[in-house]
Amino acid sequence: MQVVLAGDIGGTKTHLALYSRDQPLDKPLRAASFVSRRYEGLAEICAEFLQPEDELDAAAFGIAGPVLEGRVVTTNLPWVIEAEALRQALNLAADNPPRLRLLNDLEAMALGALHLPPWSRHQLQAGVRRHGHIAVLAAGTGLGQAQLFWDGVRHLPGATEGGHVEFAPADAREFKLLAYVRGRLEAQQLGSHVSWERIASGPGLALLFQFLRQEEGMEPAAEVLAQIDHGDVSALVGRYGIEGRCPVCSEAVRWFARLLGRQAGNWALSLMAVGGVLIGGGVAPKLLPALSGSDFHNAFIDKGRYRQLMTELPVHVILDEKAGLYGAVIAARQLLSAFESSAN
Repeated sequence: MQVVLAGDIGGTKTHLALYSRDQPLDKPLRAASFVSRRYEGLAEICAEFLQPEDELDAAAFGIAGPVLEGRVVTTNLPWVIEAEALRQALNLAADNPPRLRLLNDLEAMALGALHLPPWSRHQLQAGVRRHGHIAVLAAGTGLGQAQLFWDGVRHLPGATEGGHVEFAPADAREFKLLAYVRGRLEAQQLGSHVSWERIASGPGLALLFQFLRQEEGMEPAAEVLAQIDHGDVSALVGRYGIEGRCPVCSEAVRWFARLLGRQAGNWALSLMAVGGVLIGGGVAPKLLPALSGSDFHNAFIDKGRYRQLMTELPVHVILDEKAGLYGAVIAARQLLSAFESSAN
């Protein structure tokens, strides 16, 4: 039996799974999740996950960061991952074509999304069904963006770092937000570049909440204040905002929906994504009521002369958090196929 190791490596969690060559994507041989920051690198997590009897034939990992010449400096983790060192750690043969691949996490998610059943998506906008490029975004620890390029026959995934382009304020309030976030970054000696990732991500939701408190004087509910220093602020704000139990949290969630809608529209228009838009990551499924409302929709379609086109783009939220892992499984199996083809 041929066995592949697949991984989805994010700034918060690392998901690993073993699969046989023909295993259904939802039925791994073994799977586990790890808190990424508790480890010094991916090789350490793999060593903990794998058992002595495991013999791998290929491996692929979707990693949050740009992949350059087989090397990734992770964006939201203090890791450097090198394909050759990892290949040796996993005891994979030094074949050509290779038995190990590193790919951007959103490229992996885009690849996995092609193989998800329809019920793994939640429709935000029906649009018009057309063949064409698909824009992929994921809001989580960061804001990832990828593309599914339509070549006339099939979709091909491609990585980008579009989440790191400069945040563009649209009104006076957002100019104040830009100054606020820039000031915080400069105080932490992190430079002055404010990207969309700083705003339209899980940590960005917490930033919006803090801005509303500190710059606009909004007062959170007492039960939110009692928990604010004990746990994940973004999760707390999202939960209380969706439930309508705190006016500051609710406003932060509505604002977040508008901002994510605008950047999703920017990315879709940049790609001419007539095939649609897919939004993944851990944040969007938790904020579905907000994303399903007018805040997200109006911001998404508000593109001037291209407003009508934007109304025709199908928009869906990916509900299956394992889409990135599935993409890594598919990539690992592609390595096996490429090796076998070269041998014949």
